[in-house]
Amino acid sequence: MTSFGGTASQGMVDWNLAVATATRLVRPGPEVSREEARAVVAELRRHAKSSEEHVRGFTRMETDESHDTPVLVVDRPGWVRANVAGFRELLKPLLDKMEERRGPGAGNAVLGAVGGKVTGVELGMLLSFLSSRVLGQYETFAPATRELPAGGGPNGGRLLLVAPNIVHVERELDVQPHDFRLWVCLHEETHRTQFTAVPWLRDHLEGEIQSFLAETDVDPMTVLERVREAAQTLAGGRPEGEEDDGGRSLVELVQTPSQREILGRLTAVMSLLEGHADFVMDGVGPSVVPSVAEIREKFQQRRAKGASRLDLALRRLLGLDAKLRQYRDGERFVRAVVEEVGMDGFNRVWTSPNTLPTKAEIGKPADWVARVHRTAES
Repeated sequence: MTSFGGTASQGMVDWNLAVATATRLVRPGPEVSREEARAVVAELRRHAKSSEEHVRGFTRMETDESHDTPVLVVDRPGWVRANVAGFRELLKPLLDKMEERRGPGAGNAVLGAVGGKVTGVELGMLLSFLSSRVLGQYETFAPATRELPAGGGPNGGRLLLVAPNIVHVERELDVQPHDFRLWVCLHEETHRTQFTAVPWLRDHLEGEIQSFLAETDVDPMTVLERVREAAQTLAGGRPEGEEDDGGRSLVELVQTPSQREILGRLTAVMSLLEGHADFVMDGVGPSVVPSVAEIREKFQQRRAKGASRLDLALRRLLGLDAKLRQYRDGERFVRAVVEEVGMDGFNRVWTSPNTLPTKAEIGKPADWVARVHRTAES
């Protein structure tokens, strides 16, 4: 197992324990024979490769071949390990800041070690929950590890396809496996294309996230309490007598006014990226995925149907319900802009951070067209 220890931020979160906990609690995947598993992995790799040409042709986005990123077909524990590495990299400045606020002293060190183990267990519980729900993921901020290589060049990154989850969903929806696997790969390949074709995008996103984290000015125990709330929700709901928080997510519970502005910009970017991926997978679909209409209908029904009360409560706490809205709102934005100004006109969105849509423009695509196109033409 990859070790995640060794820095000052280790005391706030025991990353190794998070991985061990998640791996122990992760649900088993669907039953497949060894031969079936090998066939699924091989097919996903083929589809990921063929998706590159389909996505580039449809989007008209030219990728930088020197910044190619690997495609990794992983199981649920593999997804956990990859995400722990990414979280640790991205959250290091915040955790170091919390470590400094805690201050020196033997008593603080002991409390920190205990707190780090508690947080590691609770983070592992959350990751075990999420690991059975993700079909694929482009890891933008992925550091290379011995087990999980990342792309070369300044943009790094890697594309993960979670094989057991893909098989589980295709069986649950009763759709054609070959078509569903290609459909999923088209979505994830679009994300890889976004970051390899737009060289400034990764640094812009990282800068916004680090600005958000730098504005965090809360007692370390407050952050740990929010993680604990999520873990308690997993165990069966909020503690007895505790009032409902009104549906706010973990991120929203620690916001300052400045963070709300940053989060608005991040929400707009993520809506754009997710909506663009959905638009592309459905746009390419009819020519290469014969049953795309059936897959989309059944997949949308699955999203709309929701899940158990516990599942929905945790989604709300983690902000996953907002992610579902991002797919919907972002896809509407992309579709409306392409209908108005064509694909090349839409691609002006990738010119610079200034041409990204605002949160308000995601809901009013005509305003983005007016700002970016008509202003430039006048």
